[in-house]
Formats: sequence, structure tokens, C-alpha cells
Amino acid sequence: MRHLLYISALILLLFSHVTLVCGQSKPQDNPQLKDGRVYFKIDSRWTPEQLSAFMKRNFIDSVVVAKALKGDAIVVNGVEEWAVKHLQQFTIELSKSINASKKPWSGRDLVMVDDEFIADFLPAAAVEANYGVNSYNTPGIFSYSNGAVTLILPKFTKASKVCLSGSFNSWSTEQLPMNKTAEGWSITLKLPEGKHLYKYIVDGRWIEDPFNRNKERNEHGTYNSIFYCYSYSFHLNGYPEARNVFVSGSFNSWRKDELRMVKGADGWSLPLYLRDGTHAYKFIVDGTWITDPANKQIRPDGRGNTNSFIGIGDTAVFKLNGYSTANRVALAGNFNGWNGNEQFMEKTFDGWILPYVLGRGNYEYKFVVDGKWMPDPANPYTTGSGNYTNSCLTVGPSHVFKLNGFGNAKQVIVTGSFNNWSKDGYRMVKVDGVWSFPLYLKPGKYTYKFIVDGEWMIDPVNGLFEKGNAGADDSILWIEP
Repeated sequence: MRHLLYISALILLLFSHVTLVCGQSKPQDNPQLKDGRVYFKIDSRWTPEQLSAFMKRNFIDSVVVAKALKGDAIVVNGVEEWAVKHLQQFTIELSKSINASKKPWSGRDLVMVDDEFIADFLPAAAVEANYGVNSYNTPGIFSYSNGAVTLILPKFTKASKVCLSGSFNSWSTEQLPMNKTAEGWSITLKLPEGKHLYKYIVDGRWIEDPFNRNKERNEHGTYNSIFYCYSYSFHLNGYPEARNVFVSGSFNSWRKDELRMVKGADGWSLPLYLRDGTHAYKFIVDGTWITDPANKQIRPDGRGNTNSFIGIGDTAVFKLNGYSTANRVALAGNFNGWNGNEQFMEKTFDGWILPYVLGRGNYEYKFVVDGKWMPDPANPYTTGSGNYTNSCLTVGPSHVFKLNGFGNAKQVIVTGSFNNWSKDGYRMVKVDGVWSFPLYLKPGKYTYKFIVDGEWMIDPVNGLFEKGNAGADDSILWIEP
């Protein structure tokens, strides 16, 4: 039914026309279909009222139009990618694939949860963070349960319209109108676990959440408010006489007085967002550090201490074949601070093995065999050079770089803004004449190049490129949420 409505709306739009008044086109739209794309034209001289009418009529988000007017050549908004082209001095063309979005020209979808309609934005990308705890100065104005977030903005009862805007909806200004109540405004929407940035738009005026202590500075010199959708809860049984209990770990750089736990009927607890991966931790009870008595996963840290460990996410199995005469083999990498005396592998009949939980990301690692560091001989993916050559493991890759047609090359490296343009980059692997390397990249824009036997070159099959800092062209990659 939705597709029929979309086709009907498109037919109506195709029969609309453009009129000219004093050389300025009115926003009455003249979309065109060509080669599987839909094209719109906007006039940079339109008034805010005309632009607003154009966007509402065609379900084009204000973020897209704002970035197009600013001069962006490509605008990624949610699952959509818009191409921007300046045709004349004041005429801008917007286009997108009619198959690029699962929700072409749609407003927000609504789903029923607990007898209430809520905005459905799954899958929405959370902002990268290792951990986080909410800090509202008024109880009850934020809740997260079964994937649904409820936000309440008390007061502002004289406002005629309040919208929620944030990282979860590409900072749309119109997509999430809030519901007015006797006490203020509220909204419920589905969001994944993690960190989310947001602001309220009260009668067109952007404000931070005045009831939220968590905020961070943005690129405009103002602040965005922050909330976390929790994924884990620490718990310590007993200790009813304790005055202060904290949890500290590798996820917060072992800060000892940051994450205060809350006393309950059976002990102490702290719900929080905790990124997927393996985490070392301890409890601090009135100044005394203790491991978790309910967790059997306790390991030495190589510095004379022992820590409790938890793993959240998928398990990667590290294997090292052979070395049957070795006395001890450890795993070390950027996931554990390159500590070669912490993660000891288990000896098997044909080598050594260690299951290790990792979240999405790009990881470098080595094996430490009786004190000697070495890359994984069974893993062809590497980075660095000489004694600093490390094996690479990508969990949850979001893009696979590929280069075809250089089958005789001895070495191909991919490098870019994602690794500070390291000339040692990521060493690509050749399979059936095609060089490739998988990477996990957060949503956003990246620039990159290939280095083929020492010669730098842009991606020959990627038509998106721009001038880099050195004056040469760099290929452009957009990763969607």
C-alpha cells in the first residue's frame, strides 16, 4: 500500500510546474525521473517560508537542503545519499536513487509498542563511546526499556511546537515533533543501546536539555545534550555498612571516583552503557579495591594485581599453531593496552588457543611466545613495518576496500583519513587477482588512496574524489549509518 501511495504522489509531482516571478522560481517543484534517480531543483533565493513549503511537500529533510545550500557535494541523511549539483548561479539540483532508501519520500514510520505509537528509527547509529551513565537533575524525565526511549521536557507549556533533534535522526528539524502534555512535552522512540546526542527545538529556537547535566561542545561552539541507552549493570552483593562503593575498570581508564554505585536492598548496583568487548574491572568499597566475588573470571594483570573480567559481544578465537615446546604464550594488542602478561593462551594438542570477546572495530595484535613478540603467521592482514608489523583483525567490517587489475603488483596498501594517512597503512591481500582489505568505519565521510608498489593513486572505479591537502586528488568514501 505504501508503494502505491508513493507512486501516486510521484505522478502528481511530475505534472506540477515551475513559474517565474522576477526571475525567481517558486517552489512548486518539477521533479524528474531518469536512470533510476529522482531530481529536484531549488533556488537559493527562496525565502525560509518557500523552502519550508518545498521540503514539506516533497518530504525532503531540512538537513539535506541546509547542507546543499552550504555547498556540500554529497549529503548523507540516514539511509539516503543525495547528490548536489550547482546548475546556475542560484539553481541547485538535488538527486537521489529511488531505490537507495527503504523508505522513499516517507515521513516517520509509526509502530505500536505497549498500546502507544512511537517513532521507529531502528536501525539508528549510536555515537561511539566506551561507556556512559545518565545524569538528569530531575527524576522520571528519561527512561529506556525494551529498546524504547521516553524523553520528557517539563515546562515550556506556552510553546506552540517543540521538536526533538539529534544524532539518531541526522539532526532533522521537523521529523520528531513532541506531544504536548499538561506538564510540558514528551516523546517516545526506538533507539539502540549506546550514546546519543540531542537538542530540543522550542518554537524554532534550539536549546540544550536544561534538566540534563551531560553535554559536550559541538562544532558550532554550543553544546549538545547526551543520553545513554544502557546495555549492562554492575552488581555487588552485600556490604550494607559501606558508605561509598565505586566501580572502576579499563573502560574508564581506572578512574576511581567517577562511577558511584547505588545502594539497594541486596547490595550495590550501577546500570550503564558499556561498549561491546572485554573489560577488566574492580569494585572500590570505602577505598578498598576488590575483585567481583560473583565473577569467576579473574586474571592477573602482569603488575602484581588481579582483576575481574567481563565480555560483551561476539567471541573471536585466536589460534597459534605449533610452538609445542613453548612454556607460555600470551595474546597482546590494542584491545588490552598491549599488555603481554595478561591474556595467556591455553595449550592444545596442535598449538595454542584463546577465545576473546571483541566489539566492532579494527584491532592490531601479536603473540608473545616465551617473551618474544611476533605477528600471527596464519593471518595475511598486517599493518606497520619492521619490528612494528602487527597482525590486523576487523570485527564487523562496514566496508571492504578492493582494487582490481594490479595482479602483478608486489604490495598494495590502502591508507586514508581513517588511519592518519599512514604510508605503512593496511596491507591488502590478493585473492584471484583482486586486492582487498575489510575495515570497520564509523558512519561519515572518509578520503583514501591506494599505494601500489610505492606509487600513490586514487581508486580507479570510484567517481567521487576531491583535492587533498597536498593538492592531489583523494578518493571519497561515505559510510552510511
